[in-house]
Amino acid sequence: MNKIETVINIFTIDKGEVKILLWHKKNEPYKGYWTLPVKELDEETTMEDNVNEILISKIGFEILNEQNYLFSNLDRYPDKRVLAASFVGIIDIVSFELKKDITDNIEYQWFSISSIPKMAFDHAIIIEQAIKYLSTKLVNSNILKSLFPSDFTLPEVQKVYEQILNKNLDRRNFRKKFINFGLIEDTGYKNEGFNGRPAKLYRFKENITSKELF
Repeated sequence: MNKIETVINIFTIDKGEVKILLWHKKNEPYKGYWTLPVKELDEETTMEDNVNEILISKIGFEILNEQNYLFSNLDRYPDKRVLAASFVGIIDIVSFELKKDITDNIEYQWFSISSIPKMAFDHAIIIEQAIKYLSTKLVNSNILKSLFPSDFTLPEVQKVYEQILNKNLDRRNFRKKFINFGLIEDTGYKNEGFNGRPAKLYRFKENITSKELF
């Protein structure tokens, strides 16, 4: 009988970089490699509940997540057949640092999606598919608000789009188009203390409607 596991790709924005949360593997196979948070599914648990159990037991709280792909290659594991249901989750880094409850025996680290380390099993492929999925979701205003719950600059938002979409965007056109959506408001402050000219800080308005962007 085929076994099924749930694998979750948890993304955040940290210092203007799109990052993903990874576990360090301490035993064979693939000792010393990195993995996504994963848990095998038992016969009495739904995949959604299985994902939430990972989040509660390893991080300490649930986050917005959606299933994005099913991986069924025959050689995913060297000694058994295991299907993987991949989920994508989004969290803001401030909430993570305030509420994290990762156990002491798990070594974790946030990695930029531009610098993924050596991954165990087929998890590099799973991450690649999750990034593609995230790029389709990034056009939704509510998803973007989840990534930027506090004050931000427009260059920071543009950098996230460029990293996820893997292409450069014209700064002036991006700024004009993003402001014209009417989803953000000027806080009246600037990001003082950084190199270069201080940039205006914005925040998303309260109770914005879900809108497709770009």
